[in-house]
Parts: sequence; structure tokens; C-alpha cells
Amino acid sequence: MDKFETFTGTVAPMDRPNVDTDAIIPKQYLKSIKRTGFGPNLFDDWRYLDPGGPEIDNGGRRVNPEFVLNQPPYDKASILLARENFGCGSSREHAVWALMDFGVKVVIAPSFADIFFNNSFKNGLLPIALSAQQVELLFAELGADDEYQLTVDLEQQRVTTPGGEQMPFDIDEFRKYRLVNGLDDIGLTLKHADRIRQFETEYYARAPWLQQGTAEKPGS
Repeated sequence: MDKFETFTGTVAPMDRPNVDTDAIIPKQYLKSIKRTGFGPNLFDDWRYLDPGGPEIDNGGRRVNPEFVLNQPPYDKASILLARENFGCGSSREHAVWALMDFGVKVVIAPSFADIFFNNSFKNGLLPIALSAQQVELLFAELGADDEYQLTVDLEQQRVTTPGGEQMPFDIDEFRKYRLVNGLDDIGLTLKHADRIRQFETEYYARAPWLQQGTAEKPGS
């Protein structure tokens, strides 16, 4: 996955609590495990006026003009500002894939559902938990500025508003390390590739029949 770097991005408001994963990406889109291609169906039931499915061309569906992510500049947002318990519901990892495929890099909320929170870090999405008061302030500022942007600095663990106010946030050090270095589970494993190869060489030297496929173990 890509390394997480400091960036300034447009913020889109998702001003409702308890946004569940079925709303983020409905169940009919869970057949694919490619991690890409889910962006056009992010918040599908809210985003379109017509029913959708994997076999339906979104180009022929009527778009809901009142849904925030259909409105510029929010249709290009990289930061989602949400309310409490974001990502509740089922454990589908596709919810994180859909947000990232749309272009969202950060979700800011007072709280997150645990499984969504963990899935986010495993895929390079940064969930930032700020206090309810701070989130309320951000919503107020966003409401007064349609092109509201925030700067997110993961190294320094802070969110900076256009007015210069800095909002620190907490993050587990290991999760921070993974995001800063762009390491998913596979990337972490590959950091030990030399040791893995050494183990395999020594292991097959002790038990060569395991590498020979159909050859029988001596003495069997």
C-alpha cells in the first residue's frame, strides 16, 4: 500500500451518526475481492435514485443531486468528516476499499466501530478520532466554507484548520509505523524475506522429501 504522507485535502461532511458498512458499500457489491472498482458505488443507496448492482452500468442511473458526495467540490473530497460510531454494522473490508477507491484518505469522527477502525489501518486509510466538541467545530467551519480544507500530518499527529488551529490526535505507534512506511500485512511479512528464505533452505535440507513432491520420506 502507499505510504501515508502529509497532505491538504477537501473535506466532505457526512453529518449523520451510526453510518454502517452496508450504507458505505451495499451487500450486492461484495462479490469481488480485487480491492478496486468500488468507488463508483460508495454510499450507493444514497448516491443514486435508481437501484444498482454489479451488472448495472452506473452511467445510466439517475444521480441524487441532494447527496453530498454528488456535489462539487465534495465529489473530489479526500477527507470525510463524520459523526459518532462511523463504520458500524458488518465486518466487510469492502467498506474501506470503497472509501479509498473514491479518493478518501482520512475519516474524522468522534468514534468508530472497532472492526472498521482496524480494517482502515490494514488498508492505508487513516481514521482520526477527535472529541465531539472538536468535530462540532469542524462541522461549523465547514458549513461556512464550501471549499473547506484540512491539513493532516501523521508524523506530527495533528490536524490543522485553515485558520491555523492544530488538533492533536492519538494513534498506536505500530499502526503509525505501518501507515508512514506503507506496510500492509504482506509488506510486513516481506520485510523478513531473507530470514524466510534462510529458514526454507535449512528446513528442506533437513527434510528434502517435502520439496520433492511425490518422493517418500526415508524409512516410511
